[in-house]
Amino acid sequence: MFSDRLIAVDHDRYLLAGNGRSNDFTVIRTSDWINVIPVTPDGQLVFIRQFRHGIREVTVEIPGGAIDARDADPRAAAQRELLEETGYRAGKWEYLGYVTPNPALQDNRCHTYLARDAVRAAEPEFDPYERIEVALFSREDAERALRDGTVTHGLVLAAFGLYFAAGYTLR
Repeated sequence: MFSDRLIAVDHDRYLLAGNGRSNDFTVIRTSDWINVIPVTPDGQLVFIRQFRHGIREVTVEIPGGAIDARDADPRAAAQRELLEETGYRAGKWEYLGYVTPNPALQDNRCHTYLARDAVRAAEPEFDPYERIEVALFSREDAERALRDGTVTHGLVLAAFGLYFAAGYTLR
């Protein structure tokens, strides 16, 4: 087993139903996460650019992060992350649903919120290891970024899948 501040890796033995065989499986245990799709009163979407250590590249994303002990619920985490990463607050919040990031290996969920009437309210407060640039995208630019491979983060793409499934469009 391995454990640090972000994850714990366990090896679980499961008895498979139906055939009586057992097998060992690796499970990554981590907190649930949130993603926020912030939309300003004039219809722009608030994206962020940040360096991601795993791929050693800057990615285009939406605000998001882990739900932690100081958060009362996923929405509180979404509100906190939006303010910390962008300095924005939103007047209206809507829960769009969740995805399981990789259920073959992970035990967590990623919840997505739509944050409407998002306005700049403060300076961002980055974690010590974060360097984030806030970027406002028109609806047309956001649609293009989702289609042309500018946005490659799977959970961001899944968040927009929930957005579109809820009947929202970028047109």
